[in-house]
Amino acid sequence: MSFIDSSAGEAAPSSSGARGSSAPRLLVVGCGGIGGIIAAHLVEQGHDVTAFTTNPIIADAINAIGFRVRGEASPGTVRGRAVRELGPDTRPFDYVLLATQPPQVEEAARSVVAHLAPTGAMICLQNGLCEERIARIAGPERTFGGVIAWGASMVEPGVYDRTSSGGFVLGRLDGASDPRLHELARILEAIGPTTVTDNLAGARWSKLAINCAISSLGTVGGDRLGALLRHRFVRRLALEVMTETVQVSRAAGVRLEKVAGTLDLDWIALTDAERSAVGSPGLFAKHALILAVGARYRRMRSSMLAAIERGRPPAVDFLNGEVVTRGAALDIATPINAAVREEVLAIAARQRKPSLSLLRALFDRTRELVGAPPSGGAPSTRPPPAGAPSTPPPAAAPHETSAAPADTQATSPHAPSAAVVDEQAASPHETSAAATDAQSGREDV
Repeated sequence: MSFIDSSAGEAAPSSSGARGSSAPRLLVVGCGGIGGIIAAHLVEQGHDVTAFTTNPIIADAINAIGFRVRGEASPGTVRGRAVRELGPDTRPFDYVLLATQPPQVEEAARSVVAHLAPTGAMICLQNGLCEERIARIAGPERTFGGVIAWGASMVEPGVYDRTSSGGFVLGRLDGASDPRLHELARILEAIGPTTVTDNLAGARWSKLAINCAISSLGTVGGDRLGALLRHRFVRRLALEVMTETVQVSRAAGVRLEKVAGTLDLDWIALTDAERSAVGSPGLFAKHALILAVGARYRRMRSSMLAAIERGRPPAVDFLNGEVVTRGAALDIATPINAAVREEVLAIAARQRKPSLSLLRALFDRTRELVGAPPSGGAPSTRPPPAGAPSTPPPAAAPHETSAAPADTQATSPHAPSAAVVDEQAASPHETSAAATDAQSGREDV
């Protein structure tokens, strides 16, 4: 793919209020839900930011009207530019924020790495464990990770809906301290609270466990989160997917972090006794937590399912596939994640159609793989008994609790923020994403 800037010299600043040459230069790659909202906030704050997308319809919409943002902490309409090409004379960028979907992230990084300053950094904002892939392209010293703690969708080209509040967790895979992380954190504070961690791997793996369950099962089930998690067998599958992910992370020597400061994946992982039991106090408590998540975020829909509907490759190999591959290398069995991955790929190949019955068949087929009793999966729309005893997860440390929104805590003290599942929330005025892609052919790099 060639990159020739339409302007003479370098890409024009996105805002007349952009800072001088001493300010960090920022490139946002991808103008979908996440990238569009990031670019809008940074432009609104007067940063020297360039938004980049290969989608002509999105670029034209932004250039004609601006970034139109609604929802949490919305800046409204922000006049800005989106470029589709970068020329060889473009001045280097200090930070390149990669906001594409995981299957496109490596191509995106290769496409723009020539425009990254020698002392700059690329920031992976995808779900999964993309930092290692990008480090092979940009170099470990120029690769950061950014775990997003808020949700967003693009409802039509150039129109963005921020579906929840939250910020970022930034870090390096080696856990090293880096002044660039703190500079970037100050910049991203315009979007939401931003912290720097010395345990990026722990934050990544914890969120990976959630995404492997929510996004993938949502794809197989073909419905929104609330409708699916009312069924006990779906909750059980979610717990087993997360349990395998936690087991692989432990074998890899990763110290898991609480998601959004509250959801403890070490606690939610099933014990050996719970995996073989039909019911127990611990199982009741864990089912109750998953049910609370489903109730709180009932309108969320799998972004992987949306990708398949648009004819785009799903990110399952960056989620469940990553768990399967790493589990095999560490001699950790991951039969549930493997089965989920196969179902998602079959759906993407149009060999199967998403449905609750397909999800139930997957559940029934995998009982013997994990030694679980068949009766443990009887579908139910009822929550665990209200008076059931439970062993609550360890309380979050005081400095961690602030990451959880107050309304989340009102539902469950250990339920994650909306961005933990990081899916799409429908809008009553939402334009079909499939129709958008049918017009444009592709959303981002």
